[in-house]
Amino acid sequence: MKNKNIKNKLILVTVILLLFAICLAEFSSRLLHFDEEEDITEDSEIVTLDWYIDQPWFVETWGSDQVSKKITEETGVQIRFITPVGGNDELLESKILSDDLPDIVTVEPSSPNYTRLVNQQKLYSLNQLARMYEPGFFENSKEECRRFYEKLDGDLYVYPNAAITANEAKEHDDLSANLTFLVRKDIYEALGEPDMTTPEGFSDAVERAMRSFGTTENGPLIPIGGTIFTDTGCDSFDEFLQDLLAVPYEKDGKYYDRNTDPEYLNWLRTFRQLQQDGYLPADVFVDQRIQTTEKVEQGRYFCMIYQWTDITEQQAIRYADDPDSVYIAVDGPRNSRGDDPVLPLSGISGWMISMIPKNCKRPDLAIRLFTYLLSEEGQKLVYLGVEGEAYEELEDGTIVLDSEADELRRFKKREYNAIYGGDDTFWMLMDNVIQRQWAYPIEEPVKQTTEWTYPYASYTSQYDVYLPENSDIARIDNQQGILWGRTLRELLLAESDEAFDEILSGYLEERELYDFDRLMEEKTRQMQQNKETMGVP
Repeated sequence: MKNKNIKNKLILVTVILLLFAICLAEFSSRLLHFDEEEDITEDSEIVTLDWYIDQPWFVETWGSDQVSKKITEETGVQIRFITPVGGNDELLESKILSDDLPDIVTVEPSSPNYTRLVNQQKLYSLNQLARMYEPGFFENSKEECRRFYEKLDGDLYVYPNAAITANEAKEHDDLSANLTFLVRKDIYEALGEPDMTTPEGFSDAVERAMRSFGTTENGPLIPIGGTIFTDTGCDSFDEFLQDLLAVPYEKDGKYYDRNTDPEYLNWLRTFRQLQQDGYLPADVFVDQRIQTTEKVEQGRYFCMIYQWTDITEQQAIRYADDPDSVYIAVDGPRNSRGDDPVLPLSGISGWMISMIPKNCKRPDLAIRLFTYLLSEEGQKLVYLGVEGEAYEELEDGTIVLDSEADELRRFKKREYNAIYGGDDTFWMLMDNVIQRQWAYPIEEPVKQTTEWTYPYASYTSQYDVYLPENSDIARIDNQQGILWGRTLRELLLAESDEAFDEILSGYLEERELYDFDRLMEEKTRQMQQNKETMGVP
């Protein structure tokens, strides 16, 4: 009898545990899932999601322009944007530490916060969310992009904007790169359109520009402009300059050390001499992006190694005031063989990546928003604006732009964004290739800079390398980056060619202390893997 009672008790305990497990599973499921009745009830109301954009210069708001209102109407979502002030990483880092992440996050692919969020398992799997709520996500997104960003567990945690696949690059010969060598048109033409492709010609043009046009209408002329200097270097004087010089990414099947390429170092010596002669002023080393764009708007630079896409608003202002005072793209620094530049397209990794943290209050609506924005309808809306307001579409598919809206788009972009919200005001998931079917007529001041890049635009995504945060190889890469950033500044500020050579020699010795060869081996491994994944030679 005693054994029978024990048996009955065991059965009762088992049943209770089973019922508890079922209830727990149901409760856990409801943390992520919403049953059909709840979904219908919730979706009848507008839900506000916080969207963090890791760019201090992004100043757009949601709900006053036509495009954001239309997106809310279609998805039931409105957005409250959050952006950092000052250093990009600090605000997001604090939110990660406090487990106070916003509903959606957008950062650059190279951001350490991206790998941090993945490693700490703080992100929803986009493909799992899509399977549960929005299967259309798979149709609207690019398989190549999903495959590129999928982790070893097969899950996709981010999706890029402005991504171009290898096949798309082959199919289009009019895709533009961002990088250009720019000169102020009126000064360049007054100098007789000098050849600036050689170190000698470049230096002579800069010196003559300063002698003849030392002062502009808005202050002293700055001979040379570029991007900001950071702890790890300066795009204009390392990566961008290397691209203009067609410095290869690989040699003999191995990832190439572009920073010590002889052609590149020869041009660094040229810039060192220009600095010594007073033609590379302190502004270049200390200005942040806001100061640089202000000086572009003022026409203060003679020439720049810069991305034309970063100054379109300032160019429009200058063009409206005086079309001859804008910046135009011309042939700039080239290698000693005179090879064409190799200007990278956006590539499969895209420009920025967006993700949905597990803190998201409504992941179902967040993935719905992603799916809508990636759809052809969403891309058309984000690019052209609202039909009947910013444009009309004729029966034959012809797009007729509203003249007032287009005038604002071209010359008063801030006002256009606030009213119409098209032209990729909300660029977080834009797809430039899809949007080409409705492309605006390319007009000045962007026509010249855009078309100048066409022959040189190249697919280089196979060389994009991403290293796991907190791994040994990531620490090595960080050490190497900081060492190079310090060295680049010292090379440009060196007092003589002899000092330049000594600094370079010291750099070559010091980098070996930080496992440089191991880093290059890992980059080579990833390069070969990327080539196989992307189907490029």
